[in-house]
Amino acid sequence: MNKRDRIILTGDRPTGPLHIGHYVGSLRNRVLLQNEGAYKRMFVFIADAQALTDNFENPEKVRQNIIEVALDYFSAGLDPDKVTIYIQSQIPELAELTFYYMNLVTVARLQRNPTVKAEIAMRGFSKEEGDEQTFGSGLPVGFFTYPISQAADITAFKATTVPTGADQKPMIEQAVEIVRAFNRIYGGNVLVEPEILLPDKAACMRLPGIDGKSKMSKSLGNCIYLSESADTMRKKVMSMYTDPLHINISDPGHVEGNAVFTYLDAFCRTEHFGRYWPDFLNLDELKAGYERGGIGDVKVKKFLEKILNEELEPIRARRKEYEKDIPAVYDLLKKGSVAAREVAAATLDDVKKAMKIDYFEDRELIEEQARRFSE
Repeated sequence: MNKRDRIILTGDRPTGPLHIGHYVGSLRNRVLLQNEGAYKRMFVFIADAQALTDNFENPEKVRQNIIEVALDYFSAGLDPDKVTIYIQSQIPELAELTFYYMNLVTVARLQRNPTVKAEIAMRGFSKEEGDEQTFGSGLPVGFFTYPISQAADITAFKATTVPTGADQKPMIEQAVEIVRAFNRIYGGNVLVEPEILLPDKAACMRLPGIDGKSKMSKSLGNCIYLSESADTMRKKVMSMYTDPLHINISDPGHVEGNAVFTYLDAFCRTEHFGRYWPDFLNLDELKAGYERGGIGDVKVKKFLEKILNEELEPIRARRKEYEKDIPAVYDLLKKGSVAAREVAAATLDDVKKAMKIDYFEDRELIEEQARRFSE
């Protein structure tokens, strides 16, 4: 496929402000794609309906975080004149598509989805019985059918390309299965098969938290947020997990599993050394020096702090400008939602026509029935 024929779609759940894991995992790449202009159209959405599947008892949390995510989008560089930015719940066609797709997926298939299993386990909706994972009675159906909803999000806009993290690969695979099942059963090529677009760097695919033990996660409190101050970020960087065996500066260090070096893999560029640490030519040299011994963790952390500040300071500055006119931000989201709904409605029309449930638009059906009853 020619890059200029691509339709790109991606989004985030509004469960809190976005962190740098979101940024390197997808958001930064979205801005690059936007600025390259190598696509037919790009859609970026705030997945509030999906967030409600496991926050249904606290809708206010989701409601308040809509603006946080929107501010992060715009301050990171997404341009509403180039990208259609919308709120998921404002597109009711997505719920109808989800309902139709439910007939194309078995319960057993959903239970095998690795992402679903991991998310359900993390939220305490399942338990291990021998070698099997069983889902508890408290599991909301909406959360369980999350992959079907995501397939609706993608196919409603006939997206060809979905920039996201590696943990979402099973979800894209399931969306492809739904597309193939629909096209096979109802004929034609009404729905489009999406492809996942992963970050170029392995470190960006699953950035660990500052504790170094898990994926960066709001619920685990191990995040560095795009919106936080330079001072708060500095404190978090200085508290980051490194190498527990690197007790003295002279000790040989380990870069594998060292969160500071994982962050450097994600953010560091060769030119940063000329600006902030001219003793080394590139990151490989720094890693080799650390592994030999003689380089302290504090110095490496200070280097990382300077790199992160360089990346995040323009984002902080733009956010302050957007924060001055919050009603205008909501207006941008409303405009994007109206535009997105027009596209989703057209796809839904195609789906209903293929399924032969477009009764009032099917003149041939109406005339056929009229003849049948007049004979």
